[in-house]
Amino acid sequence: MALQKKYVGFLVLLVVLGITGFKGVDAAESCPSKSCCLQVKKIGQNPDCLCAVMLSNTAKSSGIKPEVAVTIPKRCNLADRPVGYKCGAYTLP
Repeated sequence: MALQKKYVGFLVLLVVLGITGFKGVDAAESCPSKSCCLQVKKIGQNPDCLCAVMLSNTAKSSGIKPEVAVTIPKRCNLADRPVGYKCGAYTLP
């Protein structure tokens, strides 16, 4: 059941990113949409899941750049984001 929730959360995030025009938050200094931030906050409660989503082949094939994706929790001003958490070759700011 928990695994299904992760997949649903992952799919919801990808849909939200697609709908909100993730390419619009391509620059590391721009602000993601409120709906994007809400989804990142939900998935970000589990840093492993957040990293899996941001570094997935599905995200990459959708045009999401991992080096930009890892900055989204900070740009969303998420106070409880996992600062310093290693996501593959990236560290969450």
